[in-house]
Amino acid sequence: MGVVAINLQDPGLVTISRKKPSFPVTNLLHLYLKDYEREVPFTLSYADLKGSNDAVALMDKEGNHTFWDTLIYSPQYKSELDENLKRIYALLKTGGDMSFTEHLEIDRIDFCNFANSFPFRIRVVNQYNDNHDYFYVKNADASRIYGLELEHLVSPNNINFLVSGTTLVEEHIVGIPGDTFILHNMTRPGINKVRIAKEFVKFNERCFVRLLGDMRAYNYVMDVTSDFDEDQYRVRAIDFDQQCYEGDIRVYLPQFHKENKSVVELVTGLLSPETIRQYQKEERVLMARRLKTSWTRLDDLLSALERDHISTPEKIVELALGLAHYHKDDDFRSCTSMGDILRKNLQSCLHLAEFQNPQY
Repeated sequence: MGVVAINLQDPGLVTISRKKPSFPVTNLLHLYLKDYEREVPFTLSYADLKGSNDAVALMDKEGNHTFWDTLIYSPQYKSELDENLKRIYALLKTGGDMSFTEHLEIDRIDFCNFANSFPFRIRVVNQYNDNHDYFYVKNADASRIYGLELEHLVSPNNINFLVSGTTLVEEHIVGIPGDTFILHNMTRPGINKVRIAKEFVKFNERCFVRLLGDMRAYNYVMDVTSDFDEDQYRVRAIDFDQQCYEGDIRVYLPQFHKENKSVVELVTGLLSPETIRQYQKEERVLMARRLKTSWTRLDDLLSALERDHISTPEKIVELALGLAHYHKDDDFRSCTSMGDILRKNLQSCLHLAEFQNPQY
C-alpha cells in the first residue's frame, strides 16, 4: 500500500478509541521462548512491584506531567525489591553475572497507568560515573511478545527482552519520542527533511508487512545518529501491543493515523512517487534477506501464532478480506487465524514463495 497522498480531513483516517485486551501466553509460546532463550526464571514478578505505599507525579523539565508516577515503598520492602531488580537487570544485560551489580543502584521505580501494558519503569544508576539506564517490567501479553520477537527478526533493530511466567522484562529503546520530534525537532533549521521522509516510508512499509498496528506518533521514537557529514535517522517502534489484533488494514499503516499528519505531508511534499516506490522496494528486499537467515526461528514463531488467539473472529475475517482485496489474492479468505494471515502477508509482500514449504 505504501505512503500515498491522502485527505487528512477524511473521516476514513484511523481512530483507535479502545484499549486492546491482554492475551495470556500459551504453552506453545512459552516453549518457543524457552527454545530461543527468551524465558528464564525471575526472583520477582510484576505483582511484586504493586506493593508501594504512595506515589508522586513525575514532571518533565517544563513542569508538565509525564503520565508517569514515581512510587514510594517502605525501606525494608524497597531494599528487597532493589536486589531482585538488580538480578533481573543482570540477566538482561550480562546473562546473570551479578559481579557487575555491586556498583549499581535502583534509583527510581515509576509506574504508568496510561499505557496498555501498565508498565513499571526502573531507573538504574552506575554509582561510579552517575550514568543511568532504564528497563521495564510488564504483564506478559502474548500480542506484545509476538510483536517484540517479530521486530527482532524483521526489522533492522535487535530487541532485548525476557519472560518469566506472566512477567515480561524489556530493555529501554533509545530515541526521541515521535510526537516530541515532530513538534520540536522536525522544524529546526538545517535538518535534512528528505532523510526523515525516507525513513518514515521505510517504517510505514515495515509496519504493514509484519502487521504491527497503532503507530501513532507517541508509539515510536526517532533514533538519531551523527554521521561524518549529516545526521542519520531511523524510526523505531516502542509499542508492540497491537501486533496482529485489528481488522482494519489501515491500522497497520502509520500514514493513516492523524497524529502523523506532519510527517505524511513531508513525505508527499518532498518525495516523488517513483522515489517512494524505490524506498519501499529497498525495505522489502532488506526484510526478505533478514528472514532468509532465520527461517527456522520465524517458522516456529508463526506456528505458535497460528494456533494462538490474539484477536476476535470478526477482526480476523475483516483483515483477511482487506488483504485479499489489497493483494488481489483470494487465498487470504481461507485464513482462520492472525498467524495464517501474517504468514501469507509475509509471503505476498516479500515474495517468499519458498517459505510456504520451507526445506531445512
